[in-house]
Amino acid sequence: MKRRRVLVCGATGFIGRNLVETLSRRDDLEVHAVRFTRPAYAAEGVTWHHADLREAAQVTPLLRGMDIVIQAAATTSGARDIVATPYIHVTDNAVMNSLLLRACFDHKVRHFLFFSCSVMYQPRETPWREEEWDASREMHVNYFGIGWTKLYIEKMCEFFSRLGVTKHTVIRHTNVFGPHDKFDLERSHVFGATVTKAMTSTTGTVMVWGSGEEARDLIYVDDLVRFVALAIERQTTPYEMLHASAGRAIRIKDLVARIVAASGRDLCIEHDLAGPTIRTSFALDNRRADEVLGWQPQMPFDEGVRRTIDWWRASRGVGGP
Repeated sequence: MKRRRVLVCGATGFIGRNLVETLSRRDDLEVHAVRFTRPAYAAEGVTWHHADLREAAQVTPLLRGMDIVIQAAATTSGARDIVATPYIHVTDNAVMNSLLLRACFDHKVRHFLFFSCSVMYQPRETPWREEEWDASREMHVNYFGIGWTKLYIEKMCEFFSRLGVTKHTVIRHTNVFGPHDKFDLERSHVFGATVTKAMTSTTGTVMVWGSGEEARDLIYVDDLVRFVALAIERQTTPYEMLHASAGRAIRIKDLVARIVAASGRDLCIEHDLAGPTIRTSFALDNRRADEVLGWQPQMPFDEGVRRTIDWWRASRGVGGP
């Protein structure tokens, strides 16, 4: 049987690398990986491509002959940049996705999967369902630029799904954590930054920006990779926009406490109330993903934390506590 050719864009990033490592173990897929600024890594059977996805002349030949395109390339960062320089998330993301979508249409790619996100949702107690947000709603002020950029790309996916043979999957996921995450304090999200603080603290303390009362819905990366695999095999409609989340929110102060506990280190938690933080708390409802794909999150949060810290130690050659 002919193997399907899968192109993973953003293959050196957090989600992209986990996808490559998992999908490359499948006998029915021929995995191609796209890198830009970071070097390739060893992955058996993977064909590497170097490309700037903001350049049409590089995108067009890249997609020729591909069956599936997984778009995990994006300009991303943590709360500091979202607050101070929000424009860095807008232009590049809009350009690269517009070019990829057009090239998928031109080359009759069978399936395009796009990682959106949940930044358009406002805080509330009950989990959001996909159909509950529309353009008449207000968006969180700190996410205005990237939120509308993501929604533009979602609508472009829907638009192209009506024109050609390409099937489109939009994945609105919440905060992702796990191996290969960003763990530097400048660009990482709250989970990666907290792991780094807990594992490298020399003062016996872990500093938390803000009061820690805000909450995040965090999904372990293996659950997200499994979502992609199921979408490839089970989606039958031309377009789907689906949630992928843990389905519940955890307060930042509790998240930090559980990471510190898993680190095995004797650390005190302190709060910098003037530090950059985004005060929003919500979770997503995954019922539609279950109905369409038979997908539900499986990884318990504390087990995901333990696996991530074990990976962090192993990747740095650090022993246990």
